Amino acid sequence: MLPLQIHLTLPPWIGDVADVNRRYETDEDRMALAVALARENVDRGGGGPFGAAVFNNHSGRLVAVGVNRVVPQHCSLAHAENMALMIAQQRLGRHRINEDGGHYVLATSAQPCCQCYGAIVWAGINTLLIGARTEDVESLTEFDEGPLPADWAGELERRGIAVRRDILRDASRDILAAYGQSGPSY
Repeated sequence: MLPLQIHLTLPPWIGDVADVNRRYETDEDRMALAVALARENVDRGGGGPFGAAVFNNHSGRLVAVGVNRVVPQHCSLAHAENMALMIAQQRLGRHRINEDGGHYVLATSAQPCCQCYGAIVWAGINTLLIGARTEDVESLTEFDEGPLPADWAGELERRGIAVRRDILRDASRDILAAYGQSGPSY
C-alpha cells in the first residue's frame, strides 16, 4: 500500500527561540526572529541556514515558524518558508492564511527561492520581509535558488503582496557565510 500521509517536523528546540507570547511589532523584530531561527538551525545541525516566521500584522503575534528541514526530513519541499506557511495554514485551519481578512507577514532570512516564491503567491501573505538576497545565498553557499521572474518583486506587488528587502541583511549574510565556509552539518 502506498503511504496516505506525509509527516514533517520542526526540531524540538524551536520553542527555545520562538516566543509565542511576545509581540513582534517591527519589521526588524520579525526579521530578527527569522535570523535567529536560521542561526540556531545551523548551530544545532538541524538543516540549512534559513529561517522564516509568519506573523499577524495587527496583533504582532507569531503564528508559525519554519527552518530548513530538507535533508533531515528527506523532502525537497521542506524549506523554511514552506514549513512556516504550512504550519500557519494548519494552525489557522485555512489554505489561504489571510482568508479571514487579516494582514499576515512572512519574514524570511533570505530571499525565497523559486519554489518558495510560488508558495508565497498562493498562501495568503500580505507582506514579505527579506533578509539576504539571492546573490548572497548563491555567492556564499552552494545553493541554487532557481529561476524567478525578472520582475519577481513587482509581480508579488501586483498580486497585493508588499515586499521589503535587506532587513538585517548583514546578519543574514553572516549566517550564510559561516555555513558556506563550514559546509553542511546535517
